[in-house]
Amino acid sequence: MESTSHVGIRGEAIASAHLTKIGYVILAKNVRMGHDEIDIVALDPKDDVIVFAEVKSRARRDRHYWPAMNMTWEKKRCMRRAARRWIAKASEERGYRLDLLCVAEGQVVDHLINVGWHDHQ
Repeated sequence: MESTSHVGIRGEAIASAHLTKIGYVILAKNVRMGHDEIDIVALDPKDDVIVFAEVKSRARRDRHYWPAMNMTWEKKRCMRRAARRWIAKASEERGYRLDLLCVAEGQVVDHLINVGWHDHQ
């Protein structure tokens, strides 16, 4: 059985490969902004936006415990804070969004676009 950290590392690699395959350009991975982390920073050239992607991974599929279940309002808040810091530091003028990639059994099983940027939690 894989360790939780190994599942996460493998999931991030799978998510990065998926984003590249669909035309995104990976700008950075595992970016620390203060206490917060951004799993993947990418450019979506189709929409011309910077994508801050969170990756949630599971070793196995389980219909009762989907990877997206770990995307809490607190995690979204931390992602928004880190994304804003990254945008300011990079002096980026493009639009941006938060995406969630769910990985299970070695493949991306869901790519949720624009997850909760504007929720007020």
